Amino acid sequence: MAKGLGLALVGIVLAGCERPIPETVQSGYRGTGMAQVYNARLLEVKTEKNQPPVVIPSAGSDGPKASKVYKNVKVLGDLSVGDFNRLMVSMTSWVAPNEGCAYCHALPNFEDDSKYTKVVARRMVEMTQHINADWQPHVAQTGVTCYTCHRGEPVPSAIWFKSDPQPQGSNFIGDKAGQNTPSPVVNLSSLPNDPFTPFLLDKQNIRVNGPTALPSGNRQSIKQAEWTYGLMTHMSTSLGVNCTYCHNTQSFQNWENSPPQRVTAWHGIRMARDLNLTYMESLTEVFPANRKGPLGDVAKLNCATCHQGAYKPLNGAPMAKDFPELLKPALAAAKVAAK
Repeated sequence: MAKGLGLALVGIVLAGCERPIPETVQSGYRGTGMAQVYNARLLEVKTEKNQPPVVIPSAGSDGPKASKVYKNVKVLGDLSVGDFNRLMVSMTSWVAPNEGCAYCHALPNFEDDSKYTKVVARRMVEMTQHINADWQPHVAQTGVTCYTCHRGEPVPSAIWFKSDPQPQGSNFIGDKAGQNTPSPVVNLSSLPNDPFTPFLLDKQNIRVNGPTALPSGNRQSIKQAEWTYGLMTHMSTSLGVNCTYCHNTQSFQNWENSPPQRVTAWHGIRMARDLNLTYMESLTEVFPANRKGPLGDVAKLNCATCHQGAYKPLNGAPMAKDFPELLKPALAAAKVAAK
C-alpha cells in the first residue's frame, strides 16, 4: 500500500513537469526576465505545420490577357492566361484540394457567379492584395497568400464569431460579462472568452489602466482590463511566444524600451480590425446561414488565423514574392502600366 501511495505521489509530482526540459532564449539583460521559453517537442510540431507549399512556376506574362479570353473576370483580368490559370490551380490546392474547381465554380459554367464561394473567393483575392499592398508595416515584404490562412482547408482552422454576452441561464448568477466560461481562446482561463469584438471589430482602448487619475475620465477598471489580458493571452498563444516578445518587463506599458515587435503587433491589431470590417462583415449577406455564427455574424479573423502557433506565419516563408499579382491590387497595377 505504501508503495502504491509513493507511486501516486511521484505521478502527481511528475504531472506538473514538462518534457523535454524547456529551452530559454535570452533577449534582454540577465535578471530582467527578458527571455522566450520553448519546448523543443512542441516547437517541432509547430514547425511541421508551418511548412510552405510547393510553388508552381510562372507561365510568363506573354500572351493574351485573361479578361480577353474568359468571361466575368473582374479582379485578375490583367494577368496573362497562363499566369491566371496558374493562380487558379494554386488557389485550388491552397483552399480546396479535395473539392477542386467545383468548390467555387458552377461547372461547366466557370463564368457563373451563383455559388457564394466564388463571390467570397473573389473578395478574398482583393483582401489579399490589400494586405500585401497596404499593410506592409505588419506583413513586410513577406506578404500573404490564401494558403497563409487556409492551409489546404476551405475554412481556416482559426476563425471567430461573436459570443453571446448573456447566454441562457447566466442571469442566475448575474451578468458574467463573458467571463468564467473557459475557452481555448484564453487558454481555458476565466478571462472574457470573446476579447475580439471590443478590439478586432470595435475600437476599444487596449489598456490595463487609465492614463489619468480618478475620477476624471479614467474608465479602465480591473474588469475592463481583463478584456485586454484576454487579447494578450490570445496573441501570445497564436504566435507561440510569451509576453516579453513584445514587452519589456521593466515596464510593460512603456513604448520606448519595448522590442520592435510591439510596433508590428500594433499594426497587426489594426490590420485585423480593418479586414474584419471592410471585407468579412461586408459579406454577411453572401454567406449562407450554416456558415454563420450563433448570433448570425460571419466568420472573422484574428492573430491565429495567419500565425497558427508560429511567431511568423509559415516560419517567415516569403509567400507573396512568387505571385506578384497578389502584391498589389490589379486595378492599381493596370493604372501603373497605362502610364
